[in-house]
Amino acid sequence: MRDSRGIIMKAILASATAYVFVSTSVFAQTAPVLIAPVAVSPIAAPSTTNAILRTGTPVALVLAEELTTKHKALRVGQRFHMTTSAPILVQDQLVVPVGTPAVGEVVEVRNKGMWGKSGHFAARVLYLTVNGRQIHLSGTFDEKGSSGGAAAGLVSALVFLPAGFFMTGKSAVLPIGAPVNGFIDEDVPLSLAAAAPAPMVVPMTVPVVVPGK
Repeated sequence: MRDSRGIIMKAILASATAYVFVSTSVFAQTAPVLIAPVAVSPIAAPSTTNAILRTGTPVALVLAEELTTKHKALRVGQRFHMTTSAPILVQDQLVVPVGTPAVGEVVEVRNKGMWGKSGHFAARVLYLTVNGRQIHLSGTFDEKGSSGGAAAGLVSALVFLPAGFFMTGKSAVLPIGAPVNGFIDEDVPLSLAAAAPAPMVVPMTVPVVVPGK
């Protein structure tokens, strides 16, 4: 009986020893292996309010309608329309796109007249409208018709008064698309989205069991 128990105990010990040996060998040959990196989307970037569209920023404009003294078409105080012809960027972000509407005002008009007097008008830019907000602009421009007939009128007047009297000058004309220069006339605080950071790349490791030799 004692011999049988001894044999059984030896068998149990042998099995346990073999299990420990195999387990140790397996874990000893287990190594971390890198797999393909996984891109993790970053948290949405917060907005920043420290950007400003500064006073004096140039604004390229073009006329959206013809301005002319022909037929006494202009009067002081008359408003006219323009659009931006170039974008305005702040911190590399678009704040005023091409085609943004703007408004100007006629401040002086002189129609053509006798003695070769040419037509003339002067105007100023008032504001542009972005997302429903009016932004004040500064800048003036003027246009004068050709007065080449004035000298001839003066000569004619010396010889024959009626001839010089009835000679008229040219009307002033600026066509649609004529360029106009303006400037931002107030500091405009902006709320711009901060640039989003690049996605984080997180390498992941998994244990891989390498079979024993």
